[in-house]
Amino acid sequence: MNKRLITIGLAILAAAIFIKITFVLIKSIKVDAFHKAAITFIIDVSGSNKQKLPQEIRYVKSLCSLLDPEDSVKIIKSDSNSYLIYEGSAGDNSGIGNALKKYTPNGTDGDSTGDAMKKAVDYSLTMKKDGYNTAIVVLSDLEQNGDSSKQINWDTLPENIEHTLKYLPELSIMFVYAEPEKLDYAKTKLNPVLGEDKLIIANEVNIDKANSRFLKAIGR
Repeated sequence: MNKRLITIGLAILAAAIFIKITFVLIKSIKVDAFHKAAITFIIDVSGSNKQKLPQEIRYVKSLCSLLDPEDSVKIIKSDSNSYLIYEGSAGDNSGIGNALKKYTPNGTDGDSTGDAMKKAVDYSLTMKKDGYNTAIVVLSDLEQNGDSSKQINWDTLPENIEHTLKYLPELSIMFVYAEPEKLDYAKTKLNPVLGEDKLIIANEVNIDKANSRFLKAIGR
């Protein structure tokens, strides 16, 4: 009888120890909170970027396919003027594809990427209020032509982004598909403000490595 009681007691003690260890391990596991993201794409449809446009369209679709359906996507087309051509869920493949197909061909000459950046920042500020982490993706050759007032002013952009970070500290910006010298210039200007983790650049040769860096930047 005593032997049986001892066995039961040891079994209860072992079970209690096991439960205690399990509880401690569960408490120590840190679960990363999911934060929905709002991504604003700026796609250059101007004449100078015409050759790379098909690749850029495919890239927008492929990157959206890696996002969560809860993520929000806006697409701004940019040539001599810039305007919104899509907004909705990142999971709306047909909607994204139809918008890109209808509104990106036959772009005019000119560059309004600067105007598009301002719109992208404004959209990001609004989405931040709705609980989204924000990012901007610029698909452009970064060739400046046409109305200079609509182009990116690289002398004032860093200061403007630095001011924006006070309200959007999580903001990430990615430039893809420009030539290396253009991307290097963008990095020189913005890296001191955004840092290595929040500024992603990629030319067409190393574009395959950009996705993982971008997803990491938005907390995925």
